[in-house]
Amino acid sequence: MLGTLREKLGRTRQAIRQKFEELLRGNKTQDEILGELEEALILADVSLATSGKIIAALRSRSRPTDGFPVLEERLKEELVGLLGQYDPEFRLDGDPSIVLMVGVNGGGKTTALAKLAYRINAPDRKVMMAAADTFRAAAQEQLTLWGKKLGVPVIRGQYGADPASVVFDAVQSLKAQRFQVLLVDTAGRIHTNTNLMNELEKIKRIIGREVPGAPQEILLVLDSSIGQNALIQAREFLKFSGISGIFLTKLDGTAKGGSALSIVDELHLPIKFLGTGETEHDLEAFSPAQFVEAMLS
Repeated sequence: MLGTLREKLGRTRQAIRQKFEELLRGNKTQDEILGELEEALILADVSLATSGKIIAALRSRSRPTDGFPVLEERLKEELVGLLGQYDPEFRLDGDPSIVLMVGVNGGGKTTALAKLAYRINAPDRKVMMAAADTFRAAAQEQLTLWGKKLGVPVIRGQYGADPASVVFDAVQSLKAQRFQVLLVDTAGRIHTNTNLMNELEKIKRIIGREVPGAPQEILLVLDSSIGQNALIQAREFLKFSGISGIFLTKLDGTAKGGSALSIVDELHLPIKFLGTGETEHDLEAFSPAQFVEAMLS
């Protein structure tokens, strides 16, 4: 995982290390060093608010005599602590278990769901997928193609059909065929945000009625390549109750990974998975320590 992350976070690391090298060569005061570290975080796409919070914590822990090497190590500790403050464990503890994937269109939601299906599908844990984004024909076709490739059945409905009815049919099929996991792809845009959130709540109610205790996970899919704009998207989806974590997609080398810090800090949600490419293999379970190591070292 670390090697892959180092490659994918190359742009982030380059922006930060350039600042670090300047600090190593210079003879700056501690206040100047902390100011430069804050600038390095902002260049890596960490928000102003989160960068300020990190530097304030660093300042409170530091003695006046601490130089750059000490501050660098403490910065790593602060970042790991921030990213690890919420439990990133992915839970499939129901019988059966149901996972909802939510997020705007274009964020990589359907591909993220397929990657997750590939990761957890096993002879003793059979997976089914539901194409509940009935307002976008391409989403249903894309998930159907993934299903054929992965050998995972897909339940779908007619274009424009009620998404909740597709989910209801999928849950009935899940129970009838004694599958262990259902992954549900949902719509990312339905006329207005209010209608979208109402539709998602309706789907969640149906799932909870048919399988008590489900869904076990509701993952918000965010595109890391759009940086701070991902936070704007995410805040809209926080109107939908029960989101348990973030699936951060498109961490492919073009993104500045610092947005991950702002997402966790400002949304109070753990990152659970990283999408690092286009194939079903390009999925990493999130590790705060390894992410920070790949970002800084």
